[in-house]
Amino acid sequence: MTSQEIRQKFLDYFKSKGHLIVPSAPIVLKDDPTLMFSNSGMTQFKDFFLGYKTPTAPRIADTQKCLRVSGKHNDLDDVGRDTYHHTMFEMLGNWSFGDYFKKDAIAFAWELLTEVYGIPKENLYVTIFEGDASENLERDQDAYDFWKSHISEDRIINGNKKDNFWEMGESGPCGPCSEIHVDLRTEEEKAKVSGLELVNNDHPQVVEVWNLVFMEFNRKADKTLEKLPAQHVDTGMGFERLCMALQGKSSNYDTDVFTPLIAKVEKLSGKKYTGILEDEKDIAIRVVVDHIRAVSFAIADGQLPSNGGAGYVIRRILRRGISYSYRFLGMKEPFLYKLVAVLQEQMGAFFPELEKQGKLVSEVIKSEEESFLRTIENGLIRVEKLIQQTIANNAKVLPTEEVFELYDTYGFPDDLTRIIAEEKGLTIDEEGFKQALNEQKKRSKADSAQKVYDWVTLEEKPENFVGYDQFESQTYITRYRKVENKDGEFYQVVLSESPFYPEGGGQVGDKGTLENAVESFEVLETKKENGLIISLINGLPKDAGAVFYAKVNVSERKNSQANHSVTHLLHEALREVLGTHVEQKGSFVGPDYLRFDFSHFNKMTEEELALVENKVNAKIKENIALQEFRNIPIREALDRGAMALFGEKYGDNVRMIQFGTSMELCGGTHVKSTSEIGHFKIISESSAAAGIRRIEAISGDKAEEYFKNLEKQVAELSQLLKSKDVVRSIEKLMEENATLRAEVDAMKKEKAKGEIGEWKGAYEQKGDKLLLVKRTSLDAGSVKDIIFQLKKEIPTSITVILSDADGKPMITVGVSDDLAGIYQAGALIKDLAKEIQGGGGGNPGFATAGGKNLDGLENAYQKALNL
Repeated sequence: MTSQEIRQKFLDYFKSKGHLIVPSAPIVLKDDPTLMFSNSGMTQFKDFFLGYKTPTAPRIADTQKCLRVSGKHNDLDDVGRDTYHHTMFEMLGNWSFGDYFKKDAIAFAWELLTEVYGIPKENLYVTIFEGDASENLERDQDAYDFWKSHISEDRIINGNKKDNFWEMGESGPCGPCSEIHVDLRTEEEKAKVSGLELVNNDHPQVVEVWNLVFMEFNRKADKTLEKLPAQHVDTGMGFERLCMALQGKSSNYDTDVFTPLIAKVEKLSGKKYTGILEDEKDIAIRVVVDHIRAVSFAIADGQLPSNGGAGYVIRRILRRGISYSYRFLGMKEPFLYKLVAVLQEQMGAFFPELEKQGKLVSEVIKSEEESFLRTIENGLIRVEKLIQQTIANNAKVLPTEEVFELYDTYGFPDDLTRIIAEEKGLTIDEEGFKQALNEQKKRSKADSAQKVYDWVTLEEKPENFVGYDQFESQTYITRYRKVENKDGEFYQVVLSESPFYPEGGGQVGDKGTLENAVESFEVLETKKENGLIISLINGLPKDAGAVFYAKVNVSERKNSQANHSVTHLLHEALREVLGTHVEQKGSFVGPDYLRFDFSHFNKMTEEELALVENKVNAKIKENIALQEFRNIPIREALDRGAMALFGEKYGDNVRMIQFGTSMELCGGTHVKSTSEIGHFKIISESSAAAGIRRIEAISGDKAEEYFKNLEKQVAELSQLLKSKDVVRSIEKLMEENATLRAEVDAMKKEKAKGEIGEWKGAYEQKGDKLLLVKRTSLDAGSVKDIIFQLKKEIPTSITVILSDADGKPMITVGVSDDLAGIYQAGALIKDLAKEIQGGGGGNPGFATAGGKNLDGLENAYQKALNL
């Protein structure tokens, strides 16, 4: 069976058992503050388990894209070094929401594996939860009894809490689970050692293939367990492992899930894959084909590589793949992006986002490859300098501070530094590096640390968002919880009637007040979590059950919703001007400005920007009324022409916002008619990433303020220039300035010529080399010209010039070409720059540094004399 057939058989089987087949949710989570990525099949159904939302059907089945690279579930370091760990993987799952439970879940699993897929029964083992006295949890006798009717009792294994009690995170839905393991060894191997001894012992051919979770508890923040309102089934079967079992392979990487990608890597790199676990070349190929899947799906779902949050994780995965291919496959040029087409061919039919976003995914990956390969090349130069400096100091260990700086600041892989150092007979301080890394992690964790207490529920009542229609409402608190972070102690509250819009869809959450006759609290932010609208306030009411008035900060909300509405008009205008390939790739909508990221591969021209701006303002002037469809079937909305964004998870019913011909699925707040926007002004257009452009703009009050400031500046300039024709006056000034600059440059060159003649005779003999250390007030350009002239004319020389031009300290070092292999200008400048509290760099023959401490030039002068 091919992998496509295996996936389809799973879905067909559960469809025959009355399950609704649903598409995979995006791999990137945008509305769950507890997770960056879908790390299991159950993530998109979490609200159903907690009772916050009603399931679309009592039985559901799907295959979910998952990513495990951070937090509790982190498989990144194992990827490539064994046969079955992955960053991105598919999780086949069937779900029951208060419908069937253990008996049917076990029966379905057994029938599918043994009768539909035909796995020999004698190759299967199952585990059940053995209980845990510390949690007052008993052995899962029900699961044991149900399994007895399918499998011999000697193949039912007791499992501990670590292996057989499933928890998604520190808190949330959880419960006992029953794993199904398959023994893929040869008959000869099975005769030597029973599979019973190898279950859950990390044997590469005795692996867990399916986990049946019986969700019946909720783990609270205080670590206690409480019963969920209903019993649910949550199962997850590793698609890649299932393919390994059904295709008779001993490694996931030998299945047709990966072999087309491996074949492409072989062709591009000229390296042959042998499947040897310890072979660094084979490890690198496994890393590459795994990581390209993770990165491609994340980008297709809207997460671009970046320096923070989920984007940083994606960049880290991609850079790990580039690093391995650079070191062990000899790939010095971008090539991972060429694998995207293979992935599209393999998976595009089932995951259409790969087909739709393929060009963008390829361009982003190629750009990231080019950037990181430059980082590696520059890092190699830095490492070489560091090694030379270490050898010159008669040391054997590279300085920890510099090694960590290479890793942390410049993104250079620490293991590559280690390998290069070992080739030169040096080492790095492993413990010191680990300590520096841990300290950085602690600092990062401390900055974002937040302690969240359990909810105190005052009333079990559905919360109602009224913010589409009103800015304030009478309300009361239905639940609250305490939150502690570095800024102090706060409280999150859920209101029975909330006018506060929760952050989402790019729009910032509302601020405002929560008050009554006795007390008043500031609403600092509003977010959504697990279907609840949560407002953060700066204290706890004395009477939490009292009636309050919730009031939105109206001016900020009005500005935000004007900016949000204008993003819809902007999106439409961009598609009209640039083409229908334009799609929104991210946005920020706040009261002061808007940011809009979109797919486009060229910088926009001034003419294009002006045309887009004019089109948007024309729509504003038309005073187009808002048409809002709050609860429309998604199919009907799409048929009407509504734009749906890739990477977003939509329900069966959606909210559609329409301004004339502009139609989008959107949950944000909007103006009642376009005239309320006032005016739209583009402030900047730039690159956000490869294939992604970014527009920053303003509207409404901020646009009016912008033009008033421009008017004021023109008036002030006119007064300064004593002319109403400001443009012509500035042109005249520029012409005069250019003439004067040319005269000054000529004078500087004449002065520099005189200096060169004097300096040539000022070199001191230092052994078999010449050294010149000179103080001057010449500017940087003149100093550079002189040093390059002296380097040519004075062999075996080092020149150090210390300048105080314009009252700013600057040091310049030149090393003649015949000494560049012995002395490094960059290393010398780094040491001297410490005296002026500065830094800089350059190449082996020339380097400069600026600083803050002018008085330090004297110390630098004395230090340079002793080179």
